[in-house]
Order: sequence, then structure tokens, then C-alpha cells
Amino acid sequence: MPNPLPSPSASHHVLQEGAGSPRVRSTVSLVLDGDHVVVIDPGMAPSQAAILEPLARHGIDPNAVTDVVVSHHHPDHTVNVGLFGEARVHDHWAIYHHDLWTSRPAHGFAVSPGVVLWETPGHTPQDITTLVGTPDGLVACTHLWFYQAGPQEDPYATDPAALHHHRPLVLEVADIIVPGHGPAFVPGESTPR
Repeated sequence: MPNPLPSPSASHHVLQEGAGSPRVRSTVSLVLDGDHVVVIDPGMAPSQAAILEPLARHGIDPNAVTDVVVSHHHPDHTVNVGLFGEARVHDHWAIYHHDLWTSRPAHGFAVSPGVVLWETPGHTPQDITTLVGTPDGLVACTHLWFYQAGPQEDPYATDPAALHHHRPLVLEVADIIVPGHGPAFVPGESTPR
């Protein structure tokens, strides 16, 4: 299947910058695209306020969030999904909304015109990358990297070969990488492949 790309219609904002050790928190993103309000990876945080207060600064009530995307099912990326009770939740194989489970493959699924999911297993078999098209370039929210320096070899990867296969595919299209546990960065020659 070809790798579809989003339209450049969205804006991307980091609500919480992630960290990996000794305190673990996911990088949490907010995407605004027309009527779509998308939160990506609302996982572990020092408190729920660490996610909700930056959201409020954007003028967004938690019940106004239309979609939540989880890159994979580890608790550090999912533990605060329940903050957004009206949202559709997207993962690698389904959309969950209240008590409705709608199966679908993630690859190529458009959450909105400016938000497209790619299946990028490696860290876990269920990893997805969320591509966000903005007027300033393509943003990739992904767990193919923990932070800018990698690590080169993910110590928790269930399939290192798949991870190394998917990194170049994302680097081919991404202008900005938002890694699972660190600040956003512009990829370059030193970005682990």
C-alpha cells in the first residue's frame, strides 16, 4: 500500500514535552485541523494538570477533543486517555468511541485531512506514527525515536529490524520529528536510522 500523506491544513502544538528517565512521561501533542481537535499520546505526566492546563491555554475544553491517537499501548502513552471522554480513540487496528469498537487498519487512515496514520511497528508490533500536515511542513509524532539521539538501538524494541526499516520511511517525509519521550527536532544526517 502506498504511504498517503496529510494535507497541510493542521497546526501542531506540544502540550507536554516527554522524558525518559528517571521520571517517565510521554510527549503529548495537540493538533487542530478544522473541526478536529486531536490529542496524541496522553500518557504519563507529573499530574493531569500538566496536560489539561496547556490544553486550556489553547482554549480547548477536554470534552471538545474529538480524537485521541495512541502510538502504542504502553501505559506511559495511554494512562490519561480517559481525560477525553467524548473523543474517538485511534490505535493500530480500531477506533473506539464510547461502547462502539470499529475495526480498521491504521495504515493510511485519515483522522482528518491534515492527520494521517502510518503503521510503523518496531518498538512494539502495534506502533503507529501520526503524520500532521502543517503549512510549515510535515510533523511526525512517533515512537521510532525516544528523543533526538535515538537511541540508535531501542532497548525495548520487539522487532529491531522493523524499527530500522520504518525510520527511513518517516525521515523521507518528515520535516519535524516529535519523539515519544523528548522535544521535537528537525531530523538530519546524525538522526539514527
